[in-house]
Amino acid sequence: MTKQFHSPPQWEKCDLLVTVGCQAGLSMAFEMLLNPGDFIVLSNPCYSDVLCMLSGMDLQYLAIEDDAHGMKPDILRAALTQAVERGTNGVPKALYVVPNGNNPTGTTMDMTRRQEIYDIAHDYDLIILEDDPYFFLQYDEYEQPLPSFLSLDTDGRVLRFDSFSKIISSGLRVGYVTGPAPLVERLNVHMQARVICGPMLSQVVMSELLKEWGEDGLKKHIADLRTFYCDKRNAIIKAAEMHLSGLCEWTVPKGGIFLWLKVPELEDTGPMLIQRAIKKDIALVPGKDFVVDSSKPCQYMRAAFSCATADEMMKGMENLAKLLREEITLQNAQP
Repeated sequence: MTKQFHSPPQWEKCDLLVTVGCQAGLSMAFEMLLNPGDFIVLSNPCYSDVLCMLSGMDLQYLAIEDDAHGMKPDILRAALTQAVERGTNGVPKALYVVPNGNNPTGTTMDMTRRQEIYDIAHDYDLIILEDDPYFFLQYDEYEQPLPSFLSLDTDGRVLRFDSFSKIISSGLRVGYVTGPAPLVERLNVHMQARVICGPMLSQVVMSELLKEWGEDGLKKHIADLRTFYCDKRNAIIKAAEMHLSGLCEWTVPKGGIFLWLKVPELEDTGPMLIQRAIKKDIALVPGKDFVVDSSKPCQYMRAAFSCATADEMMKGMENLAKLLREEITLQNAQP
């Protein structure tokens, strides 16, 4: 699959390791590459589970601001320049990036930005950790998925993390890492010590399913999935436009399963969502769970559209609008 969909320029120098889900591979890569006190480059906001993985490693963060297209290259280059000027201890080793359907923002990097970020990684000698579970869930104008960082990797600096969680089943816990053979070899040693024996039944189920489908069957399944999730994306946008216009701001996601909502009239969505949303049958994640400094207030919140029906999303957005109006009125009434 990796060779077929990504055509890595350094394929003959690559290796692949099957992992217990994508996150197990990521966790091992962080531990392999980073020492206490090191800098890790990542976008802000960032996937909350990655922040949890990194929280116990005593790291420093080079958190790069996102926009509607993901990590901003000009800010990335400026931050790296400052880090280099501070000296050896401040020079980052690795850059963590989710190029498609980013969790939580839903952003998908365009081709120009991918190349710019890869070029910056080349200039500053960064290992790119490409976390891409939503590669096959790219919508709209993308008749074919956009090229991955691995497909751009002429240097041998990309470790790519794939998962069957979003296209087959998350409960099977089957993922895989592809990248330069020396790095994958060290991950393999790490995995032998940590896992001892992977979930063989899950791997056999996955292997037999792919054999049964064949290449054409897999492509049909992926095409059906894209249509299924694109319809859900359209349903949540329709519901948001109907009920949240004037209350929230958002960018239509071009991939993934998340809608990232900003509430300009609230300083922090956390107390509302944690303390009062459940009474309105609303389950959204506060934005502060995805930012590097979670002690600061955050005007954002994340909605997922993977499981809810169109009717449930419409009702949920109606309930959310009522809750927001109540919260805004309550905060305005405070002295």
